[in-house]
Amino acid sequence: QVQLVESGGGLVQPGGSLRLSCAASGFTFSTYVMSWYRQAPGKERELVAHITPSGGITNLIDSVKGRFTCSRDNAKNTVYLQMNILKPEDTGVYYCHTNKRVVGVRYDYWGQGTQVTVSS
Repeated sequence: QVQLVESGGGLVQPGGSLRLSCAASGFTFSTYVMSWYRQAPGKERELVAHITPSGGITNLIDSVKGRFTCSRDNAKNTVYLQMNILKPEDTGVYYCHTNKRVVGVRYDYWGQGTQVTVSS
């Protein structure tokens, strides 16, 4: 079965950095778009970044452009989110995500999430 396991979250001061990892298993990782979402307290979950199967194209939301990068290592079945110059508004639970379609039905898969807290 599909499993996504995030790691790397924690408490960091504003301006600091963290690197999140998501280890994937149970599917052919190298053929799937992978995404990072986050959910701040009291807010809806939002898409932060996604990366194409080859890693050649990544997209980030405007609020993190220039600070975050998304990458993947298909040999390790792992996707990363490097977060630099962190701000308090980056605080939230970060989730790894992928989806697939089987006979026209979409299936979404989520990790358990990793908490990121940016505070002095």
